[in-house]
Amino acid sequence: MKIFNYTAIEAKKAESCSSDVRVRWLITKEMGANNFAMRLFEIEPEGNSPLHTHPWEHEVFILEGEGVVFDGDKSTSFKANDVVFIPSDERHQFKNTGKKRLKFLCLIPYCKQ
Repeated sequence: MKIFNYTAIEAKKAESCSSDVRVRWLITKEMGANNFAMRLFEIEPEGNSPLHTHPWEHEVFILEGEGVVFDGDKSTSFKANDVVFIPSDERHQFKNTGKKRLKFLCLIPYCKQ
């Protein structure tokens, strides 16, 4: 078992993202998690992740702020305490449309390659 405050993990610029997106890898394989990783994303106002796809799903819980998930054609709004599921191979982009920092937990499975 491991218990720690999330601020003990450094928030790093997310790969392939604008400077307005930071990620904290909270639970990883290095800690002994063999099936899933837990990440905390922090997106500043007007920031966004890239529009992308990949072969794994996302389970997302919105902690603070508001925004939209954009699929390339349409945007769907979300706010604090909402849950977002992104299936495998579905295009997606998270955008902060609010005036405060957007924070969300994102869980992903480790891909079997």
